[in-house]
Order: sequence, then C-alpha cells, then structure tokens
Amino acid sequence: MPVLPGKNPKGLMSRFDPVRQFLQMMAVERNAARPTLDAYGRDLDDLMATCKVTPQGLLGLSDGDLAGYFQDLSERGLASSSLQRKRSAVRQFYRFCVAENLTGHDPSRKIAAAKKGLKLPKILSRDEVDALIAAADAIAPNQAVRLECLIEMAYASGMRISELVGLKLDAVARDPACLIIKGKGGVERLVPLNPSARAAIKEYLDIRYTFLPAGDKANPYLFSSRGKEGHLTRRRVGQLLDQAAINAGIDPARVSPHVLRHAFATHLLEGGADLRVVQTLLGHADISTTQIYTHVAGERLREVVETHHPLAKGR
Repeated sequence: MPVLPGKNPKGLMSRFDPVRQFLQMMAVERNAARPTLDAYGRDLDDLMATCKVTPQGLLGLSDGDLAGYFQDLSERGLASSSLQRKRSAVRQFYRFCVAENLTGHDPSRKIAAAKKGLKLPKILSRDEVDALIAAADAIAPNQAVRLECLIEMAYASGMRISELVGLKLDAVARDPACLIIKGKGGVERLVPLNPSARAAIKEYLDIRYTFLPAGDKANPYLFSSRGKEGHLTRRRVGQLLDQAAINAGIDPARVSPHVLRHAFATHLLEGGADLRVVQTLLGHADISTTQIYTHVAGERLREVVETHHPLAKGR
C-alpha cells in the first residue's frame, strides 16, 4: 500500500498513528480519491502544527483547543470552501476515532459549520452553446472537427473534462447511445450521447489519425495528442474554448470546460428533468451539490418572466 498522508510535523510515523488509520479507512472503506486523501492529510497536519501535537496528541485536544483552532483559521482569511473542507476533515477524523474506541471524547462536535455563501455557477444559454459549436469552424479544419466533437460530447453528457479527455477510443467503437464513465472515487455511471454528439464523434474518428503521435498508432485515447500524457490536456481544451468563445462573440471569461457541464445540468432542469436523475448523470455523491442548479434554473425563469411578462413591464 502506498504511503498515505498524515505524517506528524517532523515527518515521523509511529506504530500507533490515528491519522494514518483514519486515512487508510477513507481509502479502503469509502474509496476516497487520492486528491481527497491528500487534502485531508494536509488539513490534519495543519491542525497538529497549529496545536503543536503529534498524531496521538490529537486525541487529547479539548473542545476549547478545537474552537481556538477554527477561530485561528477564520482570522487567516481562508475562503469558506476551505473552512468547510477542514471542518469536514476534523469532524470525520474524530468520529472515526470515537467509533474505533481510540478516544471517548469528540472535541469537534460543537464546531459550527462555516457559513458558505451561495455561489451560482456560470452557465451559457442554449443559443450560446450553439454559437460556440458553430464558431469552432473558424479554426483549422481538422482541429475544428475535433473541437466540435469535444463541445458536443461535453454538452450532451455532462462529463467532467478530466473524464472526457481521458476517454478511451474503444468506448465509442460501436457508436453507443450511452457511455460507461468511471468518475470520482472509481464510481461508474452511465452518461448519454444524443444523435448530434454521435454524429460529431463519427466525423472526428475519420480524421483522428492526424492527431496521433508519430509512430504511435496504438494510442488508446479518443482525443489523442502528441503531448507526454498521450491525450489532450484540460488546459489545452480550455485554450481552444477561449478562442471559440472569442469567435462567437462571447466573453471567454464565461466559457470553460466546466461551464459546459453546468449548461448540461441547468438546461436539463429547465426542461423539467428530475433532480435525482441529474444527480445520477453528473455523478454527484450528494444531492446537495446538484441542488445548486435549481437556483440557477430558478433565476433564469425569473428573468424570463420579468423580461417578457406584460405585467412585469408596468402599464
């Protein structure tokens, strides 16, 4: 098993290390992704460094120690999202320790949740998505075909950009109506492909060979690249979208790979899709993450009413 994060400030591991045990549990029982383990490890390291204790010493912290620590975090000016994650790491650590009888006291139980403002995601209208696809034609022919395919697939499926650029060629070999995607934590889900996306894939497959690295006919990725990763990077896709946005007359600050995922979810809800269905399609573990799109859809509906309803314009 690879070494997990959670070393004490001196980088030494002891035979009894509750932090390591906690992270091992998160990896094995909850299938936590590596970035999550790394983040929780850093958060617990920060708690140890601030309170000047070893991993074992965390079990002796009092309610006041934890309250002081989170007060210190607030004074550092951390973003509310960072405070939320640190609180989650600490709360889950102490719950684990109590459940495993490593301690009988949970000093984090009274720590209030950080107030998190509602930050609505950026989205594009249906017309703007269409304009973005059309604007891809302004670049070199083969690159235009590839970019149209990327946009069509992202908008049709709601895939994360990491899932899309990492997609293997054999996933689309038989013109599937749905793809099986392995998302965060290794959880698999089905994502749809509409006829427009499937047509774009077929067109792209005819010219895919032009993007293959020299002598690398066995490249397994759908969106192959000559870069060291063997496939397009998220950064490169972002650059291509920026140029397409400029060509379409859209502010490039409003466009990104993730914005296409937001558009997918929001437009589904605006069309009457069930929130649970959208949660499944996006691969969200917690429906509260998906609920943000109900606010976006609601805001857009309100704007439509205020703009077009005769009573909203006054008499």
